[in-house]
Parts: sequence; structure tokens; C-alpha cells
Amino acid sequence: MKKNLIAGLISLSALPLLMATQVFAADYSVKIENLTHGTYFAPLLVSAHPVGITLFTSGMPASISLQKMAEGGDISGLEADLMAVGATNVVNPAAGLLMPGKSTIAHLANPAAANTQLSIVAMMVPTNDGFVTLNNLTLPTTPGIYTYLLNAYDAGTEANNEIRGSGAVGMAGMPVPPPLDALVGTGGAGIGATAEGFVHIHRGVLGDHNLTGGMSDINASSQRWLNPVARVTITVQ
Repeated sequence: MKKNLIAGLISLSALPLLMATQVFAADYSVKIENLTHGTYFAPLLVSAHPVGITLFTSGMPASISLQKMAEGGDISGLEADLMAVGATNVVNPAAGLLMPGKSTIAHLANPAAANTQLSIVAMMVPTNDGFVTLNNLTLPTTPGIYTYLLNAYDAGTEANNEIRGSGAVGMAGMPVPPPLDALVGTGGAGIGATAEGFVHIHRGVLGDHNLTGGMSDINASSQRWLNPVARVTITVQ
């Protein structure tokens, strides 16, 4: 009788551990939708990572990895930074640019128990150093569907002159990949602006209606946007 009682107590004492294991053992489907009319998202980075890790802090200068992403769409630095802390990353789930009005899905299958936070980031094109982001969200663990609206941020590393350029770090101007080449203007004189020096909510682009001159190479008829710029739907299974 005593043996059965002891065995029962051992089984009961193990229940909290088993339940804790089940709480973190979840599969996540992360759907990202581009809500803009004429702005593209460069390759996305979706990451489940430990608490205390953040892509940026509002009001503070951007890291070099964030700058590379925001000015030229290069997510390799942020990917490496997150991999170094044991994150579970999904890189470029849309296999290229995410077009306006389109969506893509990243699957995070049973991330490590320590990876309780979710971050998403991608450059917005055409912008100088604008990006869409979800920064350090605590992943839900109860099965269900969760929806979030995302704002655009400005890395503050480059002046928002709204003219074509290489997208290289430290070089003025916006990168214009081939799908947008015929949609973005040329010959703009540049918006008078300076780099803010810190990450902040993007105030949006100005653009103009002169596709072969004017102040901006952004087409105000189709490429202006207001926040929010994306919707994220997380399905927990």
C-alpha cells in the first residue's frame, strides 16, 4: 500500500513539469500581410528568441545590423546576431519582395523553450531607412489565433531625401530593385532632411507627382502610406 502511495505522489509531483513542457511545446504559424498600396517589403526576418533580446530601442541609435537592414534590406547581420543567442529564425519566407496587398507565412515549429519572444523585420521599399517591425512580442502559448497591426519605423541613420541611390550603408538615396524600377520616379532634387540619429516611428513619405523631376522620386499617387503598414496573424497549435 505504501509503495502505491509513494508512486502516486511521484506521479503528481511530476505533473507541473509535464504541464510546463506542454505549455512551451507549440507550433506557430506567423502570417505577415503587406497592407500598403504601393510599397514593397524587402526580405523578411522572423525570429523566436530569448527574453531581453531586442532588435532596437526606440529613441536610441540603431545598431549597424539594423542600419544595414533599414538602408539596404540586408537582414544577414540581424540574422547572425539572433543566431548567436540561440534564436529560431525563418529567413525570407516570401522568397523575395513581399508585394503590396500580398501575404506570406513563416512556420516556427516547436521553438526552444527559452525562445519566448517574437520579432519580425524588413525594409520598406521605396524608403531611405524605413522598416516594418514587430519588436520583442511575448509569444502566446494558449492555442488560438492572435492578430497584431504593425507600424513603420525609421532607423534614423539616413536623411529621408526620397531620391534613388545604392542602398549602401552611409550612402544617400533609396535602393530601387527591378520590380519597382518603372514605378519609382527619377531626377528628384531631394527632400531637405537630415538623419535623426535615433530609431523612431516613421512619419511617412512625402513623394510628388513628377516622375521625371520634382523634389522626390517617390510617386505620391501610389507609394505614400500611413501607419499601420502590416498585419501579423499568429496561429498557435
